[in-house]
Amino acid sequence: MTDSAVQPDPGTPPTSPAPPQDAHRPRTPGPRALGGIVAAAAAAPLVVGAILTPSAQGHGTHTQLGMPSCGWVQAFDKPCVTCGMTTAVTHAAHGDLIGAFLVQPAGMAFAVVAAIAFWCGLHGLVSGAQTVRLTGKVLKGRVLWAIGGILLAAWAYKIVTFGGGAAA
Repeated sequence: MTDSAVQPDPGTPPTSPAPPQDAHRPRTPGPRALGGIVAAAAAAPLVVGAILTPSAQGHGTHTQLGMPSCGWVQAFDKPCVTCGMTTAVTHAAHGDLIGAFLVQPAGMAFAVVAAIAFWCGLHGLVSGAQTVRLTGKVLKGRVLWAIGGILLAAWAYKIVTFGGGAAA
C-alpha cells in the first residue's frame, strides 16, 4: 500500500514556494537614494520659481536672486539662449503655463519636465522602483539632439518676441 500524500504523482512537476510580495523591489538603497536626489533636484527650480515674482518684461526674473543683469542683453540688446527661462519657470510654478510658454517655450517645457521628474523621483524614493534609472537610459542620441533643437527653436522665438531692455 502506497501513501499518496508522501509520494507525489510522477506526472506532476515539482513546485517551489511563491516568491514574497516585495521580491521585485531592490534590497539596496541605491534606487531610493537616486529617487530622492532626483526629486530634490527637480523640486528646487520649482520652489525657487514659486517664491519669485515673474518679470513683466519676460526676462530678468533672475535678478531677484541677486544675480546680475544678463551681459549678453546689455552688450547686444538681443536675448541669450536661456533668456526668459527663470521667468518662464516662475510663471509655471505659479500655475500659469500659458504665460510661461509665451515668455519662453523651452522654459515652460523645462518646468513641466521638472514637475514630472519630481514625481518620478518621489515614486523611486518611496517604492524603490527603477523608474529614474530607466528614464536615464532614454536620454541619449536622438533625444538629446531633439532637446537641442527645441532650445534653438525657443531661442529663435525669443529673438522674434524680444522687447529689449537693459534690465535683463
